[in-house]
Amino acid sequence: MIAVVLAVVLAQAPAASDMGSAASTSVEGRPAARDISPLQVLVDRASPGDRLDVPAGEYRGDLLIDKPIRLVAVGAVRLVGSGTGSVVRVRAADVEIDGFAIDGRGGGDLGRDASGIHVAAPRARIRNCAVSNALFGIYLREADDARVERCRIRGIPGKAPGEKGSGVHVWNTLGFTLEDNEIADVRDGFYIQSSSNGTIRGNRARDLRYGLHYMFSDDNVFEDNVFERGDAGTALMYSKRIIFRRNRFLHNRGFASVGLLFKACDDVIAEDNLIADNARGIFVEGSYRNVFRRNIIAESDIAIVMYDTDGGHRFEGNAFVGNLSPLMLVGRRTDTRFDGNYWSDNRQPDLDGDGVSDRPHLLVNVFDHLRSNLSAADLMAQGFAAAALGAAEETFPVIAPLPIADRAPLARMPALAAVPSPDRQASRTGVLGVAMCGMAFAGGVRAFRHARPAGVSIRLKPGATEDAEQQQVRPSAGGRA
Repeated sequence: MIAVVLAVVLAQAPAASDMGSAASTSVEGRPAARDISPLQVLVDRASPGDRLDVPAGEYRGDLLIDKPIRLVAVGAVRLVGSGTGSVVRVRAADVEIDGFAIDGRGGGDLGRDASGIHVAAPRARIRNCAVSNALFGIYLREADDARVERCRIRGIPGKAPGEKGSGVHVWNTLGFTLEDNEIADVRDGFYIQSSSNGTIRGNRARDLRYGLHYMFSDDNVFEDNVFERGDAGTALMYSKRIIFRRNRFLHNRGFASVGLLFKACDDVIAEDNLIADNARGIFVEGSYRNVFRRNIIAESDIAIVMYDTDGGHRFEGNAFVGNLSPLMLVGRRTDTRFDGNYWSDNRQPDLDGDGVSDRPHLLVNVFDHLRSNLSAADLMAQGFAAAALGAAEETFPVIAPLPIADRAPLARMPALAAVPSPDRQASRTGVLGVAMCGMAFAGGVRAFRHARPAGVSIRLKPGATEDAEQQQVRPSAGGRA
């Protein structure tokens, strides 16, 4: 079953059309006369370093910026493209674009990376823009030290994912910053390829194929982002030394959906993240020396899927709550270490009350082994047969279990104060809200069962309110995103 799932996931890895400018050889230049914006004359007359204040109104046509200037919307300014290519084309270093609503009119060519804003020069600053109906939202091609902040990006309604591009696409770019952006209804929220030393912080990507699609990019930091409601979730491949902190991977529920997938990724640190209500929480294949600590992995069909070629991973201080299965190992060996995690299905006693169960918690039983090698077994995962087989195996262990266990499982749910809670909307509309509320109850029942002196408390950092999120990214008054 898992081999089939992996094949489906990897089949969605980018083809040449996915890679955008990775496959194209040239960038768009000056628009044709019939497609040019009336603002072009202002840009042509400007001197390097000038600030151009654009008065409120709607301006039709495409715009080339080929000198270092600052373009600022004054009031509600709407740039409506020609529908044949990128609406704004940045071809000079040190350009700033601030406050525009940009409409791509659903046109252009994927092979030429048609975008709301296309940047092919270093040190661009793009702020407070609302991009809609463009194949790619904002494209950074060889745009070292670029910053994209407080932008809102919506794709082309009704167009299939394979027929449109990413919200923010980063290719061959070093030292970039993507902060406080909101993306929806595109192919991939963030597509990052061959781009390192970047910071991706405080963004939200939802209702798309991959929230994050990532290849050949090292030494990047992801903090305080939300990736939710993806067809396949998030996928990271062929990269090293990535850091994930305080992110939320939520509600990724398609057949091949994964909260967080690593293929051939080494030396990754994932800490204080919420990975919840996904078909599979964490999927690791062909990777080495990754560390997962203080995360909550909850309400997933399978918390961890791991291939036996993986090695040297550590899971420490995590909370696994309400998952149908804690671990599916494809194969019969792994040197991954599980130490000091909380497992809501752990039935081992804590007689001395030190907060650690007295015996190791076995992570793989005979039914989980069947599931990893027999696709039809998934159909019985929640049935009486699976429960009976597990109970029989525990009572009369005639089949040697896989020797994979947490050697010092926590008897009580840890207080993971740095892990973000699901936001108000997610808690209201999905099963995750019920799951998070049930955590404390389940822990309290367990504490009573084992006569522990202290109950279980969960102190999660409050999530941002909807009003606060709306204030972070706001298009110009009168603009439509």
